[in-house]
Amino acid sequence: MKNLLLGSLLLCLAGCTTMDRTLEQWSSKNNNKREYEVKTAWVRQTTEKDNLGFRKINRMTPVLAGDLVIQGNGLDGLVAYEKESGQLKWRLPIQNGIEPSATIIRDRLFVGASDGNFYSISASTGEIQWSFATKAENLSAPLLEEGVVYFLAGNNVFYALDAATGRQIWLYSRQDTSQFSIRGGSQAAFKNGTLYVGFSDGSLVALNAQTGAVVWELQLNRNKRFRDIDATPVIDGNQLYIAGYDDKLYCVSVDKGEVLWRIDGGGYSAVTMAGDKIFYPTTNGEVWALKKSNGDKVWTYKLKDGIASQVKTYKGTLVFGESQGSLRFLDPNTGSALGSIEPGRGILSSPQVDEKAGRVYFISGEANLFAIQAGWIKTPYFKE
Repeated sequence: MKNLLLGSLLLCLAGCTTMDRTLEQWSSKNNNKREYEVKTAWVRQTTEKDNLGFRKINRMTPVLAGDLVIQGNGLDGLVAYEKESGQLKWRLPIQNGIEPSATIIRDRLFVGASDGNFYSISASTGEIQWSFATKAENLSAPLLEEGVVYFLAGNNVFYALDAATGRQIWLYSRQDTSQFSIRGGSQAAFKNGTLYVGFSDGSLVALNAQTGAVVWELQLNRNKRFRDIDATPVIDGNQLYIAGYDDKLYCVSVDKGEVLWRIDGGGYSAVTMAGDKIFYPTTNGEVWALKKSNGDKVWTYKLKDGIASQVKTYKGTLVFGESQGSLRFLDPNTGSALGSIEPGRGILSSPQVDEKAGRVYFISGEANLFAIQAGWIKTPYFKE
């Protein structure tokens, strides 16, 4: 009887030890499980007063300037906050606000506004250095190259200004007879002394950066309804990638202006390149991953509503805003959703990424500036 009890005890001890080891292994294994966490660090209303009237378009990408994040809204102007805390630093009232994104060099911010002026502004203080009257809304982001700022005004006039003084160097005007146009404008791309910019008549034009003379022009989008080419051209080697709004994505040779390949599916925003892939937000509410060499589709992510902003890369993930939805993070290899955050009234701006600080900034449709923290975290199942 004693031997039987001893055997049972030893069997129990052995079983318990085996079970404990199994639990320990299971715990260790699952302690390494990760999930993608997206949370708000801070959020600020960018308008000075509550907007109780008609909803405005807020699509300016936030600008990082030292320890500041600068944001324009479509109602009353520019505002700057301390990046880490969200503390208000300065505010610059501009009638009818600012829609397009800006460009910055050192302490100088260049941006077009809806009051018919283009501005050079001190990023640290918000003081206007100079302004240039375009007598039209300014809806496209500027490009700064070799001391000259280039931008497309809302009346299809493309300007070259001296960045230091605001003096006009040259302009290029293009007539558009279309009765319908999408609100927006193409930011120019630059390579080896040549500018490449899309126009609302569906053409892509290469201009000499010093004189404004036409190097070549290519009629791409011939649709009768929306012919706009509002996306920014993206240059990679001798290839340029550009989309028509409800047309196609084109790969064009930079030197000759010849179409190398095209795929059906229009776009409003610029493509994003990472490795051998192109990430392309389409106007039919999808994000595509394409092979850079020939445009073959790798994967597709379908939005529930609206269209996606330009896609940005962030710590091994993709991030973009949905015009009627969330800020969303995807796996770049598979297109699977990792995480998201809903700001209310959607997102029209391309997000601004600060990988060093581990933050993503964007303005919502309600003109609220969000500072978001996002990344992989371990999910523990057992605590000591």
